[in-house]
Amino acid sequence: MENVIIITLNDRKITHENLEKEVEEKLKIMPKQAIFLSRHRSQTGKPTLTVHPIGNYGEAQFGGRTKTLSKASPKLMTHLLRILKNNAKKAKLYHKVCLEVTHHGPYMTIPTLFVEVGSTADEWKKQKPAKIVAKSVLKLLESFHYEEDFPDDITVLIGIGGGHYAPRFTDVVFEKKVAFGHMIPSYQIEAGNIDTEMFEKTLQATPNVKGVYLHRKSLKKSQVSEFKNWFNNRGIPVVSSKDLANL
Repeated sequence: MENVIIITLNDRKITHENLEKEVEEKLKIMPKQAIFLSRHRSQTGKPTLTVHPIGNYGEAQFGGRTKTLSKASPKLMTHLLRILKNNAKKAKLYHKVCLEVTHHGPYMTIPTLFVEVGSTADEWKKQKPAKIVAKSVLKLLESFHYEEDFPDDITVLIGIGGGHYAPRFTDVVFEKKVAFGHMIPSYQIEAGNIDTEMFEKTLQATPNVKGVYLHRKSLKKSQVSEFKNWFNNRGIPVVSSKDLANL
């Protein structure tokens, strides 16, 4: 497999800032895309296989920069999620396969995604889920290395609303010809971290974004109306599932 390098980090991935610049300096290679294979921790401890973009809508408590998003990889991330789902099913894994919304660091200047095994130390030690993640990433890289490797007719969206595991957006990508970039959960809205400046940053950090998908059931009617007006006034359509082609 050409044009791919594997790097092992001995420190915390989420606080290893600007890894791409370190690679360029030490290996004399200028990377264009980063995929972090990592582990996921949660209070619920549910077994999961997840993918997500990185960045912080609020304070940078876990790496990265405050109110700063790294560029997302919507098509790579969504395609990898589908591969993960298929491979996990074949392997009869009991893990939930889903998106996570944008969170944590490190700060990167190139498109980046995380793929993670969760959510407890017991799960991290198991070989089977880790092998499925590795197998899925290798399968992805057989055909796609960068966003521009994908067809142009895949609709790229940002997502707004819902919980941390992006249940609605996950359902949509398993049914529709669509790719999600950055996703804003309801808890970030309620925390007061989302304003017009952050909407702008979310759009700018999602390559080839064509619209926004609102998880309406998780949002107040006033929020739906406010968000629709803001995006429509900027020429960004608010789409629903019926607007999207089936897989």
